[in-house]
Amino acid sequence: MLNAESAPVKDGHKLISQRVATLPPSGIRKFFDLLSSLEGVISLSIGEPDFVTPWHIREAAVYALEKGYTMYTSNSGMLELRRELANYLELHYGVGYDPENEILITTGSSEALDLVMRAIINPGDEVIVPDPCYVAYPADVVLAGGTPVSVPTSERDGFVVKAADIETKITKRTKAILLGYPANPTGAVMSKEEAGAIAQLAKKRDLLVISDEIYARLVYGAQHVCFASLPGMKQRTILVSGFSKSHAMTGWRIGYVAADRSFTQALTKIHQYTMLCAPTMAQMAAIEALRNGESEVEKMVREYNRRRRFMVKRLNEIGLSCFEPKGAFYAFPSIRATGMRSEEFAEKLLMEEKVAVVPGTAFGASGEGFVRCCYATSLSSIEEALKRMGRFVTKLRKRSA
Repeated sequence: MLNAESAPVKDGHKLISQRVATLPPSGIRKFFDLLSSLEGVISLSIGEPDFVTPWHIREAAVYALEKGYTMYTSNSGMLELRRELANYLELHYGVGYDPENEILITTGSSEALDLVMRAIINPGDEVIVPDPCYVAYPADVVLAGGTPVSVPTSERDGFVVKAADIETKITKRTKAILLGYPANPTGAVMSKEEAGAIAQLAKKRDLLVISDEIYARLVYGAQHVCFASLPGMKQRTILVSGFSKSHAMTGWRIGYVAADRSFTQALTKIHQYTMLCAPTMAQMAAIEALRNGESEVEKMVREYNRRRRFMVKRLNEIGLSCFEPKGAFYAFPSIRATGMRSEEFAEKLLMEEKVAVVPGTAFGASGEGFVRCCYATSLSSIEEALKRMGRFVTKLRKRSA
């Protein structure tokens, strides 16, 4: 017989926070679960570099372990790393940060985004988010007690959100605009003119801009605009980034926030109670990445560009029209010509041809009619995947004829 201390909870669901209970699971997760049950699948679904972290970066972590650097660092992260980041941001984007007070090292950019939302949002505050967008953006806003307000984007505009469209969504509750360019899932890159128009709007309406620039180094025939570098925007911008995509360091979980000290101090309060500090070995590796990793970054970008050109050309050839992505490592082709909805297309492609893509609706309502294809995998795998996709599309045409 169970005693009172070991009696099971009658209805655990009632004890879960309503905010969490009503939060939908990631739309990507369903396809990852399906993937695990099938053999021979070529995945164009996972947004992760297929490159191994360069050896000299891994060696720096090994050295850290050998020397016994296994203790906590400062909550803000190693000052040596923050100084390297300040130099890096100044060199690449011409924006200066005080490494002692304006940079916080986080456990990946995902923690950084979560910290930002919890630090700035009061219950009921609204945050404007382009649609489609990275799946975590609306969820982070909701979990912090805010309300995400979607602004649809379209293929016609290259999936770049416009200042005029943002302005129609601003209310007295609007606190911030959350941007992520280069964009996941579309590969869109925001021009300096478009960014400048949003900057002017943010100043006019006294709004913060949270700029997720995790894909900043992955651009092709375009130039990334660091939002904080725009005139008058450093004090109004919270810059979020990390090493996962540019340096092939996803599993190291090392990111950062650069912002005015009033913001970094607030973020650090939450960080010190929840995460304490990013892993010491990962911070040592990040220092090495910044000091000596540039040639490897450039090499990876060249290879991504080669895959990008092939994928976009082939998608268009098989009848899935695709605008040219200028950043990140995703293509976002239209599947409207098939007459299918995004989720149906992705499921049938997976089951019939064993190719995994992500339905555009996983990233918001404006993603309907599109799928995300990631080219952070080998060119040979991309070639075979697109061969199978071509066969699938041909079969669909025959069925509907």
